[in-house]
Amino acid sequence: MTAAAPHIPVLLDEVIAGLAPTAGEKHVDATFGAGGYTRAILATGAHVIAFDRDPDAIREGQAVVAAADGALTLIEAPFSAMVAELAARDVASVDGVTMDIGVSSMQLDQADRGFSFQSDGPLDMRMSQSGESAADFVNTADEAAIADVLYLYGEEPKSRRVARAIVAARPITRTGELAHVVRKALGYKPHDKKDPATRTFQAIRIHLNRELDELADGLRAAEALLRPGGRLAVVSFHSLEDRIVKRFLRERSGGTPAGSRHLPQVQAVREPTFEALSKAIRAGEGELARNPRARSATLRVARRTGAAAWAE
Repeated sequence: MTAAAPHIPVLLDEVIAGLAPTAGEKHVDATFGAGGYTRAILATGAHVIAFDRDPDAIREGQAVVAAADGALTLIEAPFSAMVAELAARDVASVDGVTMDIGVSSMQLDQADRGFSFQSDGPLDMRMSQSGESAADFVNTADEAAIADVLYLYGEEPKSRRVARAIVAARPITRTGELAHVVRKALGYKPHDKKDPATRTFQAIRIHLNRELDELADGLRAAEALLRPGGRLAVVSFHSLEDRIVKRFLRERSGGTPAGSRHLPQVQAVREPTFEALSKAIRAGEGELARNPRARSATLRVARRTGAAAWAE
């Protein structure tokens, strides 16, 4: 139906097996990217409403829209807005929602987007290409604020040391400059297994794009949109993301521990909104050989019950 996607999404077969889309169903691809999941869902005869906040993804996705012959709607918006965006199109419920959290391969591979230090480029990291950039943040935030971001979102154990080095080196405008500052602060050696700049880049990116808040909002939006029996599939790439997904599904499936004499019973008992939770699904050796990025990917799948979505 369409040309091959420039990037194959991780755990594609497992995601499609979890979603089990069929002809005539309506699915949301919350993170369109290069359209890999969307193409696979469309191939089953299902309709797709896809979201991306990156204007590049929306522009490049128009070829997929044209080839889908009316079966694909592509919306430039964050997936946290999916309830309002679908309501504006008279869609009240869907049969499946898939979410691939974090930065896309397309964004990482483009040096001028500033997401990666593998190639030097402007320090940007904005998924929507608007608002505060990474350069704005590192050059204007105070040392304590930078340290907090690095610790919370990068789990950087020496966040204060790195923040102090960043402030001392300002102005910083290039990805290569920031990586050099972090490496120097942490005593990096070229033969070290993991580049310590990874944690800092992850932290700043998550902070700028509100990625963890977006994920939490997106999960609640999926809960509100999925019809009884609808399927949710979420792929995450690090422990901060997976922790949010795991906690949400455990809570919404009634897996929160009951009260005891040490921990009083929660007053309001709410009906579970999800069931049939999968265990964490990870890539097999064949996929890892084809796509090393899949090594950190974790998929969780769940099925919507008939209970009303929880009010926050």
